[in-house]
Amino acid sequence: MNLINTFERVKAASRSLMQLTDERINEILNAVADAAEAGADKILEENAKDLALMSEDNPMYDRLKLTPQRIAGIASDMRHVAQLPSPLGRVLKHAVLPNGLDISRVSVPFGVIGIIYEARPNVSFDVFSLCLKAGSACVLKGGSDAHHSNSAIVALIHEVLTSFGVDTAVVELLPAGRESTGELLNARGYVDLIIPRGSAGLIDYVRRNAAIPVIETGAGVCHAYFDKAADLEKGTAIVNNAKTRRVSVCNALDCLVVHADRLADLPALSKPLAESRVKIFADEPAYAVLQGQYPDDLLCHAAPESFGTEFLSYTMAIKTVATLDEALEHIRTYGSGHSECIITEDSAAAEKFLTMTDAACVYANAPTSFTDGAQFGLGAEIGISTQKLHARGPMALEEITTYKWVIRGDGQVRPK
Repeated sequence: MNLINTFERVKAASRSLMQLTDERINEILNAVADAAEAGADKILEENAKDLALMSEDNPMYDRLKLTPQRIAGIASDMRHVAQLPSPLGRVLKHAVLPNGLDISRVSVPFGVIGIIYEARPNVSFDVFSLCLKAGSACVLKGGSDAHHSNSAIVALIHEVLTSFGVDTAVVELLPAGRESTGELLNARGYVDLIIPRGSAGLIDYVRRNAAIPVIETGAGVCHAYFDKAADLEKGTAIVNNAKTRRVSVCNALDCLVVHADRLADLPALSKPLAESRVKIFADEPAYAVLQGQYPDDLLCHAAPESFGTEFLSYTMAIKTVATLDEALEHIRTYGSGHSECIITEDSAAAEKFLTMTDAACVYANAPTSFTDGAQFGLGAEIGISTQKLHARGPMALEEITTYKWVIRGDGQVRPK
């Protein structure tokens, strides 16, 4: 397989995007949103082919599944992106030097962004909308599990682009299989940035094998710390929402950390979890309290591997701690730098947690389920960055631009 011709077309198409006005880009995004809703039956038909090949017990099944409601939500996100201000051409810094040079730092597109993702066909729409709005072409490498869905989505986008006279190579879907992944990771000179979205294994593979810059996203081992000064009613709602709102996403709760003084509240705190059939791996103090108070078939003794695991299912762990500092140490040891929260009415404890926790998103008295570009008012997101270089947290329009220095002179020369 040789994809050089594909990469060359995408690179050329990325330059053509510089001629599109923001108004024209918005028209295209709204048209794609309309087409997605109008063509929902075809997309769902192709999605059903992918779903038929995956067990419903697979944690990825929910991510793979599209519904009319989800397609409507995707379309709404694209329209929201169209309404947002352009991230391009913003003057980020400006100065006139003593020698008269006028210097500006201006936001510009990356050029070509490659996205490698697993069974999440909604990503195809999200990436296209954000990249187009940010002036970049995109190369999509979806998982083979979602190939029918992704192919239908990209075909629909191409139809809209053609109707607007825009080069369809501004978005290309690569063939399924690892061979095309390898070519994408080594497309130096054609692709400017790679963003992997998916499991820790996928992200590690991309990081180890990429010959071009990578922004790591996705893997989330998320904690909620129920402090000794926590409000039980708030905590019950927060823990339940963080765990059960949608278990297959990276911001879902994986471990509840409980202050030892509040162990007696565990049965009440976990009651909604039992109603959702959440399996709990509890450490010994928590197990002793929950035994007889939580369904026997859902309560298990925690093992070392219960902590630091991204479950992506109706499963979670419970860890008991004696102090806030012990909670912070547990999160430092087992967290992935994604999203962490504290539940407490003690403002000093909350501020210490927010300050000392090293994660992309830290919460006080709110669930980690809010870690989402749309929820943050950013429109659709391209991923949640868990690293510290360039971007961190939800990556939307501003985060997928770079900048260049523009210097205007009037004949100045540098002294020898």
